[in-house]
Amino acid sequence: MNLRAGEEGRRGHYRWAICALLFFATTINYVDRSVLGLLAPVLQKEIGWNEIDYGNIVAAFMAAYAVGMFFAGRFVDKVGTKIGFSISIVVWSIAAMGHALAKSVFGFGVARASLGLGESGNFPSSNKTIAEWFPKKERALAISLFNSGANIGALVVPLVVPWIALTWGWQGAFIFTGLLGFIWLIFWLWLYEIPERHKKVSQAEVDYIHSDAAESAPEEIPWLGLLRYRQTWSFVVGKFLTDPFWWFYIYWLPKFLNEKYGLDLAHVGLPLIVIYTMTSIGGIAGGWLPGLFITAGWEINRGRKTAMLVCALLIVPIVLVPSASLWWAVVLLGLATAAHQGWSANLFTTVSDMFPKKAVGSVTGIGGMAGSVGGILIASGTGYILQATGSYTILFVMAGSAYLITLFIFHLLVPKIETFDLRIK
Repeated sequence: MNLRAGEEGRRGHYRWAICALLFFATTINYVDRSVLGLLAPVLQKEIGWNEIDYGNIVAAFMAAYAVGMFFAGRFVDKVGTKIGFSISIVVWSIAAMGHALAKSVFGFGVARASLGLGESGNFPSSNKTIAEWFPKKERALAISLFNSGANIGALVVPLVVPWIALTWGWQGAFIFTGLLGFIWLIFWLWLYEIPERHKKVSQAEVDYIHSDAAESAPEEIPWLGLLRYRQTWSFVVGKFLTDPFWWFYIYWLPKFLNEKYGLDLAHVGLPLIVIYTMTSIGGIAGGWLPGLFITAGWEINRGRKTAMLVCALLIVPIVLVPSASLWWAVVLLGLATAAHQGWSANLFTTVSDMFPKKAVGSVTGIGGMAGSVGGILIASGTGYILQATGSYTILFVMAGSAYLITLFIFHLLVPKIETFDLRIK
């Protein structure tokens, strides 16, 4: 134990500082996108939209996010993470503040679309950064740590936004949260560089980061040519079938708690805090689990898929939520959102398990686009389902079954997760 600690001390740990930067960026990302969901009951009365209008507003975000994702991954692979991430956060921070100017359903649709376009750069940039800064055995944990920023962001919103909105109005909530991105940008420009050029990174740490077997990849990786590989489609299908339910949680949980249990803006905070605290813990545990398996001698394929199976099984009980009491519903929702984040960390990591670093941003972007298309469908579909039935039962049944189905399809497409040579068609 002491030998390992001494070895870590000698080679350094600046890579974890980079992971911390990604964590805070993802936290801000989810603060900005979660504000609307929390304020939806208030805005629904003030602006006068119905369930279908709200679904279309969410779909506008998802449509722009999907288009942005498709191009953001390739853009980041071309210009690098430092420039690509900087442009992304500037765009989304301005868009977040722009919500304060919206006066109609159309205005909120425009603001959400602009936010989606900017935020599309977060995960391609972050996933590529992890591939550049971490060896494979640490990537799932690193991804789960930065991805836990999504949970912290969703947790911060019910803690802070109600007070801001009640004190300075809903416009103040959008302005305040939008400003956070510019603060993060200062630290990103100051602290970030790739490992080989970073003055604060020791050669021992650089060697450790690149301790995996050398990658085989062509100098120029064709963007759309990546669609020829079943490994790309395994990630695309995974994102398309499971990402929509995370968007459902973000945008409809506050409304569900309001409509089912009568929790208003002043009282919805505690249940959401419990849910997203569970989410944070579970998400990190889901990223730690495959590392434990791999350290014990399991192959990456077995460790990664076992962790994904555990997460998929933990989501199944969410089908009981519509008939549960408030706090049982909170526990089941917290378990499902925690397991989703553990699943997401492992699904993201499969990209760097299978693809060379030069292609990670592009594949992440293509898969992210697919997840966003799924989000568009769930956003519009949820609005129509609720307008027609007034019940969330169908939606929770879909959420409970989607992950096991997805894992089965993923395994059919990729029987064994391993790095492959992109030069072999």
